[in-house]
Amino acid sequence: MSLTRRRTAAALLALPLALGATPALAAAGRGGPRRRTLHIAGDSTAARKYADAAPETGWGMALPFFLGRHLTVANHAMNGRSSKSFIDEGRLAALLEGVRPGDLVLVQFGHNDEKTEDPTRGTDPYTTYQDCLRRYVDGARARRATPVLLTPVERRRFAEDGTAKATHGEYPAAMRALAAEEKVALLDTQALSLARWQELGPDGTLAYFNWLEPGESPNYPDGRQDNTHFAPKGAVEVARITARALRDGRVLAPRDLRRLEEPVPETWITWPQA
Repeated sequence: MSLTRRRTAAALLALPLALGATPALAAAGRGGPRRRTLHIAGDSTAARKYADAAPETGWGMALPFFLGRHLTVANHAMNGRSSKSFIDEGRLAALLEGVRPGDLVLVQFGHNDEKTEDPTRGTDPYTTYQDCLRRYVDGARARRATPVLLTPVERRRFAEDGTAKATHGEYPAAMRALAAEEKVALLDTQALSLARWQELGPDGTLAYFNWLEPGESPNYPDGRQDNTHFAPKGAVEVARITARALRDGRVLAPRDLRRLEEPVPETWITWPQA
């Protein structure tokens, strides 16, 4: 599938989610509440995946399972994007066009910002990374929406003694510092996911990432050993971590969330055709 066609498909898939509030907007005109939307700006760890990538799964695909029915998700996250390239490609502007007062804008970047050898994506933690993140914050606030910064979810990396390793350098700390400076809600998904991977250990985390044996999936006939992208189980787990953090950080009320302590079947994950 060409990049142009994939971008178009992604935009069309995000649009119905964002416009899912339309009936409620009409209800608001009659005195009823308007459905609020959570808009996701992020990279491949959050993005919607297509049938040709299954079983790779972005956590944004599983987030709706933990939200009340009065909330909807517009997942604009895209593979390979950094906080900088997402802006430069016009994706932030497109996202903000659908933002309405009372919505949330969830921003999680870091994986590709770290690729400083690539001038189209790389950023410096305490200068250009923070500068880019401010544009998301300012854009959301200009539309009377709530910006929420999420530190980048951790990769599967373990030391020889079985200790889960942090892999994002200074980017999480830079985001934490910016959130404090700008008084922005922060979900520390880097620390939370690192702690979860530590609980599960090197062997227990394999089922959470896109690790496949040869012949296990037609999309990966030679197998796959991916320590960055998630299997359905991992996407569900990170979405649950995110939903709990939204509650614990008082970004959303307990009534806005569901299933936080309940199992979510991996079979609920679906991959649209590219």
